[in-house]
Amino acid sequence: MHFESPIKRRQSRQIMVGDVAVGGGAPISVQSMTNTETCDVDATVAQIRAIQDAGADIVRVSVPSMDAAEAFKLIREQVSVPLVADIHFDYKIALKVAEYGVDCLRINPGNIGNKDRVRAVVDCARDKNIPIRIGVNAGSLEKDLQKKYGEPTPDALVESAFRQIEYFDALDFQEFKL
Repeated sequence: MHFESPIKRRQSRQIMVGDVAVGGGAPISVQSMTNTETCDVDATVAQIRAIQDAGADIVRVSVPSMDAAEAFKLIREQVSVPLVADIHFDYKIALKVAEYGVDCLRINPGNIGNKDRVRAVVDCARDKNIPIRIGVNAGSLEKDLQKKYGEPTPDALVESAFRQIEYFDALDFQEFKL
């Protein structure tokens, strides 16, 4: 039996996170995130499998260091579910996990640093056909927006997100989600 949902979704562009379609009329996908220490490969793999068994379509894994990036490589080899790497501060980590088969990168461009670093991540993602999730939160708000708004207000976060969209558009990179 099929019922039409009362929820009216806005039209969006579709991207692929691994083999999972996101947006553009695709069914809503379920994503969860691990809370293990990523360098503990066995614990992280076990948690990813449990999340997948519970019905998640995509799993996000924190990759805060190069050691975690090396662990990510071993994790990627052991699981089949699409993985999103949550990158903190160092754009070189994003470049490394891209080599290791990440299905999506999650970056906060305000944390990555200057536009050249963001461009390096975007260029790599384009070359490897990896979408990017643009993250914006209070901890990643650009310094000029912190100064302008005085604190991480909703308006500041929206302005930051639009700024990143404009930059990705200028780089002619459309494979992103917010």
